[in-house]
Amino acid sequence: MSPLVLPGVYAPQEDTALLSDALNDEPLAAGADVLDVCTGSGALALAAARRGARVTAVDVSWRAVCTARLNAARAGLPVRVRHGNLFTPVLGETFDLILANPPYVPSPAGQRRPRGAARAWEAGHDGRLHLDRICRQAPARLRPGGVLLLVQSAFSDPDGTVGHLRAAGLKAAVTRRRRIAFGPVLRGREAWLRRRGLLSGTDNEEELVVVRAELPV
Repeated sequence: MSPLVLPGVYAPQEDTALLSDALNDEPLAAGADVLDVCTGSGALALAAARRGARVTAVDVSWRAVCTARLNAARAGLPVRVRHGNLFTPVLGETFDLILANPPYVPSPAGQRRPRGAARAWEAGHDGRLHLDRICRQAPARLRPGGVLLLVQSAFSDPDGTVGHLRAAGLKAAVTRRRRIAFGPVLRGREAWLRRRGLLSGTDNEEELVVVRAELPV
């Protein structure tokens, strides 16, 4: 059953599919506690819940929260959906697995606060507005042996993500890569990406990556 997506909510796309593939490769015990931040439609939260996990999903958008709750109800899955910014609704809780598909697209608008649907992709001048927060805050939300799976664009410095997570004591590496054609957002800022040196003169694809980070036991 494909998830319903209310207007203004990020629909599952190639990044969702890539992170779902990484989730499928993770050994996930029945009853494991899973957190899905920036859940959007709830597609990843539902995938984890179907494997018997206890899932909490979080999004800053009320429309996304309503969408994820609706999709969980349609699927008959007991996903706990909370409204809030990244880890704020789960302070004091820890998890066996954290899934994150945050906004990661570099923006000519810089740090200006995005509005509406753009909140699902706009991530500051370097694309790291949310990635850096996840790198700082996720380690404290993981149990020993817990895993963070995060998807982002190669335009937003995956090496920086790996470096920050390793500095926090996690074992981290890029474990999946996929090249995709530009969507409407990147097509609209292709010239800007070239001026910044993030895109060569002949390249017209985006590389998505999954970073896997594990907190040692």
